[in-house]
Amino acid sequence: NLCPACRPAGDALARVTRGIDDDPSLENRGQFGEGREAAGRTIAAHLRVAPEDVLITRNTSEGNNFVSSGVELKAGDEVVILGENHPSANAAFLDKAKRFGFTVTSVPPIVPHPGAGAYLDAFAKAITPRTRLVAITHVTATAGDLLPAREICRLARERGALSLVDGAQSFGLLDIDLSDMQPDFFTGSAHKWPCGPREVGVLYVNPRAKASLWPSVVSLYAGAVGVSRTHGALGQRDEAAMIGFAEALAFQQRIGPKLIEARSLALAARLADRLAAIPGVTLWTSRDPARRAAIVTVKPGSADPARLAAALYEKGRVACTARGGADRSGLRFSPHFYNLEAEIDRAADAVRALMA
Repeated sequence: NLCPACRPAGDALARVTRGIDDDPSLENRGQFGEGREAAGRTIAAHLRVAPEDVLITRNTSEGNNFVSSGVELKAGDEVVILGENHPSANAAFLDKAKRFGFTVTSVPPIVPHPGAGAYLDAFAKAITPRTRLVAITHVTATAGDLLPAREICRLARERGALSLVDGAQSFGLLDIDLSDMQPDFFTGSAHKWPCGPREVGVLYVNPRAKASLWPSVVSLYAGAVGVSRTHGALGQRDEAAMIGFAEALAFQQRIGPKLIEARSLALAARLADRLAAIPGVTLWTSRDPARRAAIVTVKPGSADPARLAAALYEKGRVACTARGGADRSGLRFSPHFYNLEAEIDRAADAVRALMA
């Protein structure tokens, strides 16, 4: 759930923070104000949308809450969610449903991932004339299932509903083109796959959906461009983090988003193959590139995931996440483009040794 910040992002964060701390006067801070707007332009270009449609948030959860709080929902309305959304995203809708009286319909995960068509059919059945909003996750945090976001957004649009795509596990990993996906809302964080600073993220608002979104926070200090004028009114912001965010995306652009996606998926495939070859291991993640991203989740036989994850880090400095619960519990690995093939093999060998 956290990637290391790349050096350009870290350097920018340190430089701007030091520059403000050395002289916090309005005269000096003015030079960093443009950096905030420039960051918005860089983020927008990365997602292939207009700068006036992008809002710099603190993280994906805040962006999701801007939508769940900002879209007017009342008794008789319905929100259709993916049951496998991040718990915080679904909890926000369920909490507000208690307050405002609308209903929430959950589309459960289909295990194993059967392909895009099955999910599209499931949402087609779930959406009704009362549906005001469809909220999905682009790539699930459980097993890295890749959902047909573009097709589900189109389906919602055809049915007269708004669409929200949580891009926490795809933004910075996949080569995302929001002008093609056409969601009404898209959210993401800098601290995950973009390898940017912490506590900064993005909310994209499609021009056709702007009139449907009320501001969640009202402050004297609004933004200067587009949706940030009304929805970015969060008072004093951390310009250093915003500029660092832009530097992280500029770094990715220099490498090439398509290359980052291809390498990350190739590393994940290598890890999946190595882990699946270990006796007793069950691979939860699909091997079909059309159904997965770069998350690899496995069940390590009868071994306790939490203990095994702790041992992997303590003995081999292999970092992974232990997942509990009834839905595909086990170990979750998230290789990224900066990892080496040797590191992938070392992780798999460490699992094999501890399970022997």
